Amino acid sequence: MGNVGIGGDNPIRVQSMITCDTMDTEMSIQQTMELANVGCEIVRITAPTVKDSRNLENIVKGLRERGCNVPIVADIHFKPDAAMEAAKWVEKVRINPGNYADSKKFVIREYSDEQYAAELNRIRERFAPLVELCKKRGVAMRIGTNHGSLSDRILNRYGDTPLGMVESALEFARIARDLDYHAFVFSMKASNPKIMIAAYRLLVARLNELGPDWNYPVHLGVTEAGEGEDARIKSAIGIGSLLADGIGDTIRVSLTEDSPHEIPVAKALANLTSHTGAETAATTEDVDLSFDPFSFQRRASETIERDGVRIGGEEMIRVVVRQENFDKIAHKIDKMGDYKPEVVYENAQIQEIDPGDKDAIAKLNQKTEPELVTVKGDVDLPVIAAFRLLAARLQPRHPILLKDTLRRSAANDEARMTNDETSPNDQMAKGKTDNSLRHSDFVIPSSLDIGHSSFLDTLLKASTNIGSLLCDGIGDAVLVQGEEAPGQALRLSYNILQAAGSRIFKTDYVACPSCGRTLFNLQTTTAKIKAATSHLKGVKIAIMGCIVNGPGEMADADFGYVGGAPGKVNLYVGKSAVKFNIPEAEAVDRLKDLIREHGKWIEPASEPVLV
Repeated sequence: MGNVGIGGDNPIRVQSMITCDTMDTEMSIQQTMELANVGCEIVRITAPTVKDSRNLENIVKGLRERGCNVPIVADIHFKPDAAMEAAKWVEKVRINPGNYADSKKFVIREYSDEQYAAELNRIRERFAPLVELCKKRGVAMRIGTNHGSLSDRILNRYGDTPLGMVESALEFARIARDLDYHAFVFSMKASNPKIMIAAYRLLVARLNELGPDWNYPVHLGVTEAGEGEDARIKSAIGIGSLLADGIGDTIRVSLTEDSPHEIPVAKALANLTSHTGAETAATTEDVDLSFDPFSFQRRASETIERDGVRIGGEEMIRVVVRQENFDKIAHKIDKMGDYKPEVVYENAQIQEIDPGDKDAIAKLNQKTEPELVTVKGDVDLPVIAAFRLLAARLQPRHPILLKDTLRRSAANDEARMTNDETSPNDQMAKGKTDNSLRHSDFVIPSSLDIGHSSFLDTLLKASTNIGSLLCDGIGDAVLVQGEEAPGQALRLSYNILQAAGSRIFKTDYVACPSCGRTLFNLQTTTAKIKAATSHLKGVKIAIMGCIVNGPGEMADADFGYVGGAPGKVNLYVGKSAVKFNIPEAEAVDRLKDLIREHGKWIEPASEPVLV
């Protein structure tokens, strides 16, 4: 697209989206240039109407006159006419198969094969003109499925599932291919990392089944990740784990923050994982995976007791600390509420093992009683590969302790200093590739294990390694040892569990990044809602600037706060709107009232514990 190549041997491309009104030409140019100046390689601009699409001509012209050649993507929802206009001016058009030719009605009906075929013909009539125009002008396209905006047709046939997401995109891809148009990228975005990971894996598996001429590039992103540390953790779990699988050609980290803040996170994720693909993975042998990569199910271990705590089976995933860190915070554990350390490593009789040592594995499997097992610190494998190999060879009755890094942080001080003096590319060149594991035709290729240079890298690496394994269903306890500060390590442990959906210990927020469609200030509104509700443990609240991804993306949220019109807010329970056109100044209080009405409100403690 434009002067930027995607896929193949190209590097992982980093992209973002401006947040202002598309009709504000100067601000659109300014925000685009700000993104380009911090390393954003592709910039997306919303085009909700034909009028907005027409103004893309002025924005692109202004950018090119100022020497900014970053490719521009028009983001289209609901309006084929807007897409047709946008394709005259930009290098790429993003369409959403869920709403390009369909309105969202949540209608339940059965489609006969004939009716379904008629629906596909209707879509072809709406979509083919855009394909022909893009083909004629050399404009690229993203066929971008969102979990929260699948069409009623797809929902009724496939359900609100990763399979439905994949089939929705393939319907549009087949039309493009029939017209001999191939300059498109797929995406399968969701706010739930487990759903996102399963959908992308399923997409790649389906493309592999369809043949080598279906190897289109893939764009990765976690939608509505939110803000701050939680958003970075959730993004790392979804994006980082897929990059470690060798999946992904472009990425966008969606933060409810100013867009330039997204770029350092995206670049760090790209640097922390390799992009060599399955064909270059260093495979020593094929090992059947212990999990289904296309659907989540927790590994079935037996329950044991260690350090006075039950671990494994159906017990919640536990948080482990080293004795030295426990000693540093022992004086305040009684005040730490739900966020305290639960097991001390040195007291837990943990069996450290090299998953490549078949004799040691066999000896452990012969024991009559289940053991708590982890990977030894001197194993020369990246974390994800090491624990997948352990889970594949270890009898499932043995619970597994996950680590973010195999070597303790103190032992890595010298390595960190060395890595800090080298560039990211030099660091990646020194990384080690792992062993591929196979599950039918699904291949998990190499990832790189590079050193930390900041807490961001520590956070992203821990979230990618532990979060990926949790989403695989592997893990009964976690130990973050790449971060030396005991408070930060504990906070990181619990926040990874929360973001992976493995253990809910605080309010969960789904908050979209801002864009030109947003009907209120997302950053200040999110801050107000968090200030009012952050004590509601286990309640999930969605904050959406407009209706594009909600209410579908809020399907598993308890309550939703959605922009309905300028200055007006609609409130949802699940995916059903129950309060309409509430003045923005009253909306947070009305949200609290709604939570009370449904019996989920509690008064905040006088001194809440913050993690």
